[in-house]
Amino acid sequence: MGLRKKAKVPFRFYTRLNLLELTGKKARDLEELLNITREISGAVIYYHTHHFLQQQQYLSPEPPNDFAYWVSNVLRESELGEKLASINLCEFNSIIAVRDKIVEVIQKDPALKREPLRTAPQGEEFTFKKSITFIFPTPYSANNMYEFIEILKKITVNSIYFHVFEARLRSEKSIGDFCNWIENSISDVELAHKITNLDPYTYTLEGLRANIIKIIEESLVDNKSRTFLRCGVLI
Repeated sequence: MGLRKKAKVPFRFYTRLNLLELTGKKARDLEELLNITREISGAVIYYHTHHFLQQQQYLSPEPPNDFAYWVSNVLRESELGEKLASINLCEFNSIIAVRDKIVEVIQKDPALKREPLRTAPQGEEFTFKKSITFIFPTPYSANNMYEFIEILKKITVNSIYFHVFEARLRSEKSIGDFCNWIENSISDVELAHKITNLDPYTYTLEGLRANIIKIIEESLVDNKSRTFLRCGVLI
């Protein structure tokens, strides 16, 4: 793969803006949490499992999702909280599949059969919130890997977040936008798979940017070395 190899289709960078909306729904115990979670939209699940990524973008990641935090710290059901926190979001291609997994974990847990159910203190109920996303094009597009890297170094973390997390889950894609473009427009399947193998939930957004750039640059060096080796053999 060459830095200047022209892509079949340019990569257009987008960014996003989120607005928070209260749904008016609240849960006081596990039964109410389960029943409401079964019916809420994907936008609500998305907010409660992803908003920490932006709030913690410059700090160490790994905060729990809101469901795990509330169950552990408000209801004091620590075992169930750990189960909810251990849900690997990378395993799901849609936000509805994430919702179904959360429902499954709660309804199978013995804590749901506790008599009586533990109840949240007044004012500490689980408040369901909704994430409303507005998507905007940026002025940037890349025609090759050189342009892609240079743009990747300067775009906002909102743009990185959109292409890595939001576009994949909301569009139910198996891979993010970056990997899809590299695989299909640059025709570098190996590089696309290397980036796909990153677990984006274990990095801050700045850390994720740095690691994607590092993988691309290391791949370019490896490809160049292999080219020189082949030329040496031919000589």
